[in-house]
Amino acid sequence: MIELKGYITDNSIENQYSKSISIEHRKKFAQFFTPFSIADFMAKWILGNENLNAVLEPAFGLGVFSRAILNYKENIDIKGFEVDKTIFEKAKQQFDEIENVNLLLQDYMYNDWENKYDGIICNPPYFKFHDYDNKNILKEIETNLKCKLNGFTNLYTLFLLKSIHQLKPNGRCAYIIPSEFLNSDYGKLVKTYLIKSKALRHIIVIGFEENVFDDALTTASIVLCANDNLTQNVHFHNIQSLEDLTKIEDIIVNYPNFSETEQRNAARTYNFSELNPEIKWKAYYQKQNGIKFKNLVPFSTYAKVVRGIATGSNEYFTFNLSKAKAYNIEEQYLLPCICSAKDARTSFFAIQDFEELKKNDKLVFLFNALNPNDKNVNSYIQKGEIEGVNQRFLTASRTPWYALENRQPAPIWVSVFNRTGLRFIRNEANIANLTSYHCIYPKQTSLFSEIHIDLLFAYLLTDTAKQIFEDNSRQYGNGLQKFEPNDLNKGMMLNLGLLEAQTQNKILDLYNEYRFMTINNQNGEKIISKIDQILTEKYS
Repeated sequence: MIELKGYITDNSIENQYSKSISIEHRKKFAQFFTPFSIADFMAKWILGNENLNAVLEPAFGLGVFSRAILNYKENIDIKGFEVDKTIFEKAKQQFDEIENVNLLLQDYMYNDWENKYDGIICNPPYFKFHDYDNKNILKEIETNLKCKLNGFTNLYTLFLLKSIHQLKPNGRCAYIIPSEFLNSDYGKLVKTYLIKSKALRHIIVIGFEENVFDDALTTASIVLCANDNLTQNVHFHNIQSLEDLTKIEDIIVNYPNFSETEQRNAARTYNFSELNPEIKWKAYYQKQNGIKFKNLVPFSTYAKVVRGIATGSNEYFTFNLSKAKAYNIEEQYLLPCICSAKDARTSFFAIQDFEELKKNDKLVFLFNALNPNDKNVNSYIQKGEIEGVNQRFLTASRTPWYALENRQPAPIWVSVFNRTGLRFIRNEANIANLTSYHCIYPKQTSLFSEIHIDLLFAYLLTDTAKQIFEDNSRQYGNGLQKFEPNDLNKGMMLNLGLLEAQTQNKILDLYNEYRFMTINNQNGEKIISKIDQILTEKYS
């Protein structure tokens, strides 16, 4: 067993580094360190290749994976790539005496395409598409892998696809990456490649109650691949904690055969031909609530969801009364708007709530320069240009830059992020909203008269609606859920059009009772439970 200055089977090196290096530097290079217990688990998968000689660690960091591998087998040639000179120098100090570890201060995505490896193991950088050289790296991928990817594709998935390409026959790959790509729009093309490559073997999703990476709001998945022809199946696992990894460790020992554990979890095993890249893959590893109900239709049948107003600079565009007074901006040039999600406290936001926020000098307006010839309005526009607000990502694409997006006030708002279930709010004040809420616009069809907006909202308040929508959510760390507009548009709901008039009226009566109680600061949850019961009896 190799001794690396006493740091071998824990995260001592990483912890020491994190204390000595600023969080700003670590975030700049997306340095979120893998717990050693996970690195050890992943190393065992790589070591399952009996011909393991050459190993690649594409995002080396401080070499947690290499330490885990060397702990079991000394005579492995390891090559590591790293782009941050600071962490590279610290890693060099740790591995200087290990002759079979070769570290390169180079960007993996632009180098080493011609080489193949027996094992590749990695925790790649987690960047949004606009935080790295998206265009050129995508060109590298498309040139070498002959596959077209979405421009919003996250860098960590590009690392994964390149590594699969670099596997020798019988080579194995182990990645720990955010599970976001499994359920996102850009992930469709990534999943298509994974299916086509026939290398995917296991996807282990670490449950949403736990954050694997410190300071990173994301859930994690462990992706295990093998370049062999031993199976046509992919196994999905959903574990709730790091400790649960030990329960599925026999998948490594018994590959490619089923263990007793795998037999019990056979429902989570799918042939490549059964995998659909177009859907959210959480359907393969997480129980779906919608299957408990009949007569489901897409939410887009009854409503359209779009995001709220994106200003490009909330600090500049949002106003309260004191700010308006300071810049002499008259109220006719200010658009009433809910600017903070926490300012809507109940299921109903009335004009009285808006006036109370306004009175308390909360941010409840957006700068709306309808008349740039007004002296004070023009002065404030010039202020924005001096401060460079007009050159920001969103404002630079608008003409004129200070024009607000055209969004009619939505009768219903829905929260973007949540931990306790979706929040739907009836916008009775008829004001605009920023992106902390999405806008819901009910469709006015022959089935949908004005009164049905209340019927729809009554449904949205129920646990039934929220549970069905949950099937289409995106998961982040610490139990945080996110919904993009299309997650809701494509999400399913009960077909309310099948309710007979008598049942609709009964629901509306209960809804009005709930509204009265809520507005009068009374708890009306029992009323919503009655609506839930009616729907459950009709649609279960």
